[in-house]
Amino acid sequence: MIKNEKYIKLINHLKSMGKVVLAFSGGVDSTFLLKAGQEALGDNLKAVTIQSPYIPRWEIAEAKELVAELGIAFEILEAPIIDEIRHNPEDRCYLCKKAVFSKIKAIAERDGYAYVIDGTNFDDIGDYRPGLKALAELDIKSPLLECQLTKQEIRSLSKELGLSTWDKPPYACLLTRIPYGNELKEEDFIKIEKAEKYMMDRGFRAVRVRCHGNLARIEVDKKDRSRLFNEELLEEISAKLKEFGFTYVALDLEGYRVGSFNETRENQ
Repeated sequence: MIKNEKYIKLINHLKSMGKVVLAFSGGVDSTFLLKAGQEALGDNLKAVTIQSPYIPRWEIAEAKELVAELGIAFEILEAPIIDEIRHNPEDRCYLCKKAVFSKIKAIAERDGYAYVIDGTNFDDIGDYRPGLKALAELDIKSPLLECQLTKQEIRSLSKELGLSTWDKPPYACLLTRIPYGNELKEEDFIKIEKAEKYMMDRGFRAVRVRCHGNLARIEVDKKDRSRLFNEELLEEISAKLKEFGFTYVALDLEGYRVGSFNETRENQ
């Protein structure tokens, strides 16, 4: 038993909920919450993972493996691109979460679970996250936020718990790779997924491939930018991304940062 005060508070908070469904992505936060939920609730915990064109297949596979390792009840929820977000509006996160979490709530009600919880943490309230409004409207609980656990604390506790995700880079759904106002196309998500998986396999752990139609704008961690200043590697990356369907390949000189398309929103 971890003796960290916030962790103990989290365990007790989860126990008070009785029986919960966790919206599980397989990321740092939701994996930590999955493990804590298992300790607090045992068989009274169920994980639901979204399967959608804008969720990479490798991420869904990792989520399945993590749930299988812990032996937790699990369900895959199909989530197509809804008409309301087809042209990627600025409030797409709100609209998407409202639709998806409404379906997760229906699963919880069907199976007799008292609450639906998600992995929103205490740091998340500082970023532009319209999806939080949808969670509040649907009465989705965020135990990590409620117990004021920060991302760094979650990573540290995840390491202490022996979770392989403790140092996993942040990852967001592929909707964030498309500029606001652009039509969402499944073929673009396939290109992006292939491109990002390729870059990860080449050792760039924190990477985003933003899709501007037929142009790929690559963001890598700032400390990794110098690795790209290699002619052979640049030629290889360009050839690969063109193979995946892009016509032009560009490097964002500022490097990876969370929500870079929000910069255009703020400048409007």
